[in-house]
Amino acid sequence: MTPTTMQAVRIHAYGGPEMLHYEEVPLPSLKSDDLLIKVRAAAVNPVDWKIREGWLRNVLNHTLPLTLGWDVSGEVVAIGAEVHEFAIGDAVYARPDIERDGAYAEFVAVKASEAARKPAALDYIHATAVPLAALTAWQSLVDAAQLQAGQTVLIHAAAGGVGSLAVQLAKARGARVIATASGVNTGLVTELGVNQFVDYTQTRFEEVAKEVDVVLDTVGGDTQARSWSVLKPGGILVSVVDPPPEATALKHNVRSAFVFIQPSGEQLTVIAQLIDEGRMKPVIHTVLPLKEARQAQVISQGGHARGKIVLHIAD
Repeated sequence: MTPTTMQAVRIHAYGGPEMLHYEEVPLPSLKSDDLLIKVRAAAVNPVDWKIREGWLRNVLNHTLPLTLGWDVSGEVVAIGAEVHEFAIGDAVYARPDIERDGAYAEFVAVKASEAARKPAALDYIHATAVPLAALTAWQSLVDAAQLQAGQTVLIHAAAGGVGSLAVQLAKARGARVIATASGVNTGLVTELGVNQFVDYTQTRFEEVAKEVDVVLDTVGGDTQARSWSVLKPGGILVSVVDPPPEATALKHNVRSAFVFIQPSGEQLTVIAQLIDEGRMKPVIHTVLPLKEARQAQVISQGGHARGKIVLHIAD
């Protein structure tokens, strides 16, 4: 029997990690097109602490208190009246709507259209490391850049959650991959299959990368500013952190795009197939219990995680 209350990590005001509170809250209400998921694991992403600090308060329609966390894997325990494609007991994963309460909790309600069946090759811990990062990579490289076999892509921060999956997606599509990361991550990034690795602490990437078709910018700032020069005419810079100035793109005779990812169960289904075929796999930095969400966000905010930070919530 599903309980009426649960444990969750919420914020009641914007600020530092100390604003995260582990507390008992009511179960989320279920809409007619929703799934209620018993959360097995939730992943931590930079957007979590940015929301906690109030960076997006004028962009998103949040009401406090708010449960954070928008990467989830778990088991369906209830379904809305209009849902027919899932059944109770299904193992699923999702990137839920970021304007609703998230998955730092024992249960979360998500739209059925946002969920997909969990990759069979992954346990819940590894599955929850996929949705947000893989959808970011997909919507950047496939939807925005329309990356094709034989093209060359430069992927920044290739050891991170988004970067590591983006490398594998690009390789699965037949692209040549140049990747930047620090030297300590040489082994990891090389294992992912990059064609050329650039240790950004030793070498300026623009000295190595020339005439590339696509740049995936997951860093912003100076890294984005220096990336324009490596693109061939007609190439595209896609950023997931800072909207690229259109005037700068025109100056360099290239295109630009900014991606703020959207949930998509349909895309997660395709991604699950790639994972089950052995063509993509998530990288885990560390696994912590839900009660240690503060520490998890501190690690994320430090900016040097190798892959994803995961909160283990239930076996």
